[in-house]
Amino acid sequence: MGGPFDLTGRTAIVTGANTGLGQAIAVALAKAGAGIVAVGRSRMDETRELIAPTGRPFHEITADLGSIAPIAGLVEEAQAAAAGDGSRLDILVNNAGIIRRGDAIDFTEADWDAVMDVNLKSTFFLTQAVAKRMLADGRGGKVINIASLLSFQGGIRIPSYTASKSGLAGLTRLLACEWAAKGINVNAIAPGYFVTNNTQALREDAERNAAILGRIPAGHWGKPEELGGAAVFLASDAAAYIHGVVLPVDGGWLAR
Repeated sequence: MGGPFDLTGRTAIVTGANTGLGQAIAVALAKAGAGIVAVGRSRMDETRELIAPTGRPFHEITADLGSIAPIAGLVEEAQAAAAGDGSRLDILVNNAGIIRRGDAIDFTEADWDAVMDVNLKSTFFLTQAVAKRMLADGRGGKVINIASLLSFQGGIRIPSYTASKSGLAGLTRLLACEWAAKGINVNAIAPGYFVTNNTQALREDAERNAAILGRIPAGHWGKPEELGGAAVFLASDAAAYIHGVVLPVDGGWLAR
């Protein structure tokens, strides 16, 4: 492939790669040349099939990031898979996330904790574990967090999701400040309204669906594959001097 966007010889961990945005990002990175370590709670046969035509290495790890318990073993297995392909852990995409909907006045502690544990706590400690590997050999790496429009806005009926994604934007900036001089680029992508499992309830609500579409200048819900280019860019040498950015990919939503 060649050029500043070429990821040949690099290995990327992508969490939540079994479906939706994570799957699309994994496929895009593989098409750019990266080997993929796909992490998810369920089987990733479809992701494997989509990546197979690229000829890039693919390794699957089943893990539930609802707690930090799997992280040490996950990183060890990912490192071994990368080494087996003559590579290392060069890229981490923190995409795994969950959402709970409910009025703030009635929101439960269980729904708060579940979302914060996956979206923020496990993301931080997985990043910490991978960064230790990146720093150990002095070759740095790339971390891409999947934030949200709710990193910028409040939203409604998703208090823990908004808090977690706002926190993730702040964490992205903090880690960039600490690690930029050490060769690790930490940035985030903030997807707009995409067709995923998380947005199914919104798309099935005729009134909410119409209101959302009415504000998107592009005129349609995002397709997961429309996020891949941003991930490839931030994972590549083309983004070598970009640190601490939260990049909206939203069809123009925030510009409205």
